[in-house]
Amino acid sequence: MRIRDIDKENLVIENAIDQIVRDGFQGFSMNKLAKACSISVATLYIYYKDKDDLIQKIGGKMALKFFSGTVKDFSPDMSFEEGLWKQWENRADFTMKYPKEVAFFEIIKHSPHAETILDSIKEFSDFRAIMKQFIDNGLKNNELIPMTFEAFWSIAYGPLYTLLNFHTEGKSMGGKPFVLTKEIMREAFQATIKALKP
Repeated sequence: MRIRDIDKENLVIENAIDQIVRDGFQGFSMNKLAKACSISVATLYIYYKDKDDLIQKIGGKMALKFFSGTVKDFSPDMSFEEGLWKQWENRADFTMKYPKEVAFFEIIKHSPHAETILDSIKEFSDFRAIMKQFIDNGLKNNELIPMTFEAFWSIAYGPLYTLLNFHTEGKSMGGKPFVLTKEIMREAFQATIKALKP
C-alpha cells in the first residue's frame, strides 16, 4: 500500500476548494481535480473512496477550522455584548484570512453533504452546546430579548455577513468601493446590540 503524501494531499484539498468555489458541484470532477494537481486519478483514490467522500472529508476539515476559529478566546460565560462582539471579531478575522475556504464552506452548508459532514464532527455538537449556553445565559441575565432562533441569527449575524460580503466583493451598493474597518463593524454591531437587548 502506498504511503499518504501530506503535501500532495494538501494540494488536492486546495485545488478541490478552488474548483468547487469556481465551478460548483456540477463543474467538479475527480478527473479535472487530478489534472489540476498533475497527478493520476488513481492517486486521488489513495486518499478518498469517491467524489462524495472527498467533498465530505474536505468539508469536515473546513467546518472544524471554522468552528475552532469562531470560539477562539470566547466563553459562553461572557456578558452577551462582550461575547457577541468576540464572535463578530472571530468570524470577520476568519473570513478575511480564509475567503476561499469560507466560500467553500457556504456552498457545502447549503448542499446535500451538509448533514453528513456536521454529523461526523464531534466538535460541532460542542460548538452548538457552547452557543446554546451563551444564548441561555443572555436570556437568564436579561441581556437578550426572547425570539426564535432564526430571528436571533438574522439579527445577530446578518449585518456582519452583509458587511463581509461587501468587503469580499470590494464594493457595496451601487458598486461603491468598500473595505470593512473596525469602525464600520462597530457601528453595525452597536445597532445590532440595540435590536437584541431588552
